[in-house]
Amino acid sequence: MTEKVFIRKTTIHAPVSTVFAWHANDGAINRLTPPWAPLSLVARKGRGIDKGVEVTFKIKIFGIPMTWEARHIDYKENEMFRDCQVKGPFADWEHSHLFHKKSSDLTVMEDQVRFRLPFGILSLPFYGFAQRQLERIFFYRHQVLKYDMENRVGQVQKQRILISGGSGTIGKTLVSFLKTCGHEVIRLVRDPNDRADDVLFWDPYKNILNMDAAGPVDAVINLNGVDISKGKWNRRQRAKILDSRKICTQVLVDKMENMSHPPSTFISASAIGFYGDGGHSRLTEESAPKDCFISRVCRQWENASLGAMKAGIRTVQLRIGVVLTPAGGALERMYLPFLMGLGTQLSHGGQYMSWIGIEDVLGSILHILGNKEIRGAVNLTAPEPVTNAEFTRTLARVLNRRAPFVLPKALVLALWGDMGRETLLTSARVLPEKLIKSGYRFVHPRLEMAMGHVLGKFAVKNNDGTI
Repeated sequence: MTEKVFIRKTTIHAPVSTVFAWHANDGAINRLTPPWAPLSLVARKGRGIDKGVEVTFKIKIFGIPMTWEARHIDYKENEMFRDCQVKGPFADWEHSHLFHKKSSDLTVMEDQVRFRLPFGILSLPFYGFAQRQLERIFFYRHQVLKYDMENRVGQVQKQRILISGGSGTIGKTLVSFLKTCGHEVIRLVRDPNDRADDVLFWDPYKNILNMDAAGPVDAVINLNGVDISKGKWNRRQRAKILDSRKICTQVLVDKMENMSHPPSTFISASAIGFYGDGGHSRLTEESAPKDCFISRVCRQWENASLGAMKAGIRTVQLRIGVVLTPAGGALERMYLPFLMGLGTQLSHGGQYMSWIGIEDVLGSILHILGNKEIRGAVNLTAPEPVTNAEFTRTLARVLNRRAPFVLPKALVLALWGDMGRETLLTSARVLPEKLIKSGYRFVHPRLEMAMGHVLGKFAVKNNDGTI
């Protein structure tokens, strides 16, 4: 019977009580779950990390879906908590979270996992693989924890924040992030049967939203919008793309205007599609839009938010670039083909892609929430946009694969029509001028850093304070 022990330690410049308490936050599990991991929290009995708490995850092992149930079996405040598998893919699993106080503001976080694979000796060839996966996962977890504890937690003024679009790729990650940073979050949901403590029902297409039921709110973040990259843009799809942005935004604005105490901040999503095809020109928030479908959508999307500004609410439009996370969006669709050695450049590859790592999406929004001087359009892109050819080479290099193929322009247009023309072939060299001038410090200013982080490909054993 083979049992293995995995250990990971990291020094964190924060008091042990702060690091320990952070793990009890609603959202901590999701914040620490790597975006590439086929793991999602679906149920919890009990709160925090106390003894007796039970959590249930959905997980996929080699593409096979299954349930993983765990129970917290031990707890000692500011020193440790422990959980074990009740049901799941391992023969045995026990995870000890250990907190070592080194000084008043210095903590060593230690994760210790004792595990045994199923099927006895038949599993022996897979222990090396399991060890490598644990190394990737816990390196990611410790990077995120260390950076948040040293740069974010305890450094924000708590706000009550209402979020629409909280089930999307950005929204799910943002909700957990804001909670672990110390904010209180209320999610707008469209399921009237959702009885979670942190939700408020709405139906924007029927103009149903009782903002007073949410109580006092400091900020509203609007992330609604149908995915523009799925299928051809026929008349029906174009209407859905526009309505999902314009109507939802307008309903939020109208409801905020009628509140007895409106929020002080309204942050509404938009996209760098606002600028259209800019060729090789450097585009800032002052650059003019072009006349194309996605640009017109973005302009109407942003215009729908202006009523909040006229009502005296600080209003910010986030012109979001290509967000890097394998949990959704462009990178999710590219990941498997590139991993299989089928990486493909789009056309000549000279068109610029203005990308941003998911950590900087989160960090930028947190920065904007706390910086009352930031208003109007803000480009959410990394400071170093790259061409599609460079993006293709970098992703292939991070995955240690080749990218030998080129998808001709004619084929892109034949397959996706205007959607392909305006998203895959358009060049947008967008710079985050407002963020930089406001003092935001990028976590991942370079493409390879961002890709390595979200794909778990830089699991080296050093802790330099970056993620």
